[in-house]
Amino acid sequence: MAHFFRRLARASTPFSVSRAFKNDQRKSKLGGFGVQYGAIAALSGGISYYMYFSSPNMVHLDQSSEEVGPKVALNPDKWIEFKLHEKARVSHNSELFRFTFDPSAKLGLDIASCLLTRAPMGEDAEGKKKYVIRPYTPISDPDAKGHFDLLIKVYPEGKMSPYLSSLNPGDVVEVKGPIEKLRYTPNMKKHIGMIAGGSGITPMLQIIEAVLRNPDDNTQLSLLYANISPDDILLKTKLDILEASHPNLKIFYTVDTPTNDWRGGVGYISKDVIVKGLPGPSEDTLILVCGPPGMMEHISGEKAKDWTQGELKGLLKDAGYTEDMVYKF
Repeated sequence: MAHFFRRLARASTPFSVSRAFKNDQRKSKLGGFGVQYGAIAALSGGISYYMYFSSPNMVHLDQSSEEVGPKVALNPDKWIEFKLHEKARVSHNSELFRFTFDPSAKLGLDIASCLLTRAPMGEDAEGKKKYVIRPYTPISDPDAKGHFDLLIKVYPEGKMSPYLSSLNPGDVVEVKGPIEKLRYTPNMKKHIGMIAGGSGITPMLQIIEAVLRNPDDNTQLSLLYANISPDDILLKTKLDILEASHPNLKIFYTVDTPTNDWRGGVGYISKDVIVKGLPGPSEDTLILVCGPPGMMEHISGEKAKDWTQGELKGLLKDAGYTEDMVYKF
């Protein structure tokens, strides 16, 4: 396994999730697949919420349904069952899940958007089934056919992530979407700056890969990525390979508790780090922010209670950015 990852570090292409599963097909227990890199949590940071539905509105993916369509697996109006094909543990608190569907269909996810998952959580006082719902952002290629991958950080005190962790191959999860966040178009800005914390890297990765896979997209990308420790940096190997192979991507990592051999930044993201690491305020600049509530408040102010963008506050306002230059995931 160590030899495999030494080869990966020298590779000229990003880490392939399908390769992770293929390399593990020889094992009968995927839980023993110890990937030596940080995992990217599929949670779309800043929009975790808890909702109940008493009237399920769900269709099966293998049904013949004109509403679902033969080529797009997702449906924004109906819950669809997707079957878990494989799962693998990739860190002390993160797991990789592959869900499958019609091999001739694409998932139907736009950049940048997420999907909703739901799980049954008992019954309400009237005996009607209730559900917990969480948004997640797939890490697989949006044009991939027949499958999508979620890489999820499992929180013991959580509602959805322990449920997903309990699933076995062959089990199903109900999914609806896509839920569009930011409609990205190539070259919409000359320079996009990103500030991510923890699992807030997910929507950033969506946009990064969309830019880098398009040879006609000349957007410059700068990412500031904050975590508690080096071990908490999600999918660092993939990010490093992307940066090394694309001169228009620059990444700065910072952690609260560094190890002795840590070479990145230390401490919270500051105004000075923003000024030095991101493009300056301009009509050709867009700054994206995604992370836990405390970080959002510190950097940009949180979104409004109705999930609109809300007032721009924090370090970005202090640094001279305006509300039309900042997008909060």
